[in-house]
Amino acid sequence: MWQAIGKAIRVATGEDFVARKCLAIRGGCINSTYSVEDGARRFFVKLNRVSGLSMFEAEADGLREIAATGVIRVPNPVCTGTDEDSAFLVLEYIDFSSVRKVRAEDLGRQLADMHRVSATQYGWRRDNTIGATSQINSPTDNWPEFWRDRRLGSQLALAASNGYGGALQRKGERLLSRLDGFFAGYAPLPSLLHGDLWGGNYACSAAGDPVIFDPAVYYGDRETDLAMTELFSGFPAAFYAAYREVFPLESGYHVRKALYNLYHILNHLNMFGEGYLGQAEGMIEKLLSEAG
Repeated sequence: MWQAIGKAIRVATGEDFVARKCLAIRGGCINSTYSVEDGARRFFVKLNRVSGLSMFEAEADGLREIAATGVIRVPNPVCTGTDEDSAFLVLEYIDFSSVRKVRAEDLGRQLADMHRVSATQYGWRRDNTIGATSQINSPTDNWPEFWRDRRLGSQLALAASNGYGGALQRKGERLLSRLDGFFAGYAPLPSLLHGDLWGGNYACSAAGDPVIFDPAVYYGDRETDLAMTELFSGFPAAFYAAYREVFPLESGYHVRKALYNLYHILNHLNMFGEGYLGQAEGMIEKLLSEAG
């Protein structure tokens, strides 16, 4: 495997590379992660099953999409590939150890600037994954339709196939039928999104620059990124103040953020099990009460 990775790095960079030191890095729940070095250069490597190659290719494309904006740092993707047993993604190694905390104001301003990068449609040129779950990004001009069919609807259908029927599906169908009401008088720009922006997916470089990683990129309502930052906490007040200074939020966000975070809770239900079922049903009930 490491010979295949070394060869792929040589082809991608044009410089010889032979892996001499490989260290496992803890923290990933979907992929195995390592640092690999030859004494002169060091890279970050993700491993998964061979079938995970398309997931890694989409992640690399997403990192390039964000990097092209020039407003916020991401790890540079070096190469992807497979050997007989594994798929791999090789990234620039950024040392996050023993560094000071990220400058929250910089992160807020840079994320706001990234969200100002827009497309003509919602979605993206390719599908990718949210965690280990397929994420459909087929473009459309209609945001409520996108959120109904490609986000909540797809997660509810997956939940049904995973055995979560009954009340979840009945309440979910009612919510989908009322979705347009949450967007009355509100038509968001198709903003470039990180897509999976929780507290574990940002850090600080040794130079003190904010770095975001592990994206699930598409173009959609910027509020979806902001909503997820609030779902599991991990972002300080200064982050939100700086973001709003650059790109103020519109009215109704406090309601829509629950609609957007429902997607991630349903995904957690599908990935990690029924411990998230009650939370998903409770969120749907609250949203239905607010829909009238």
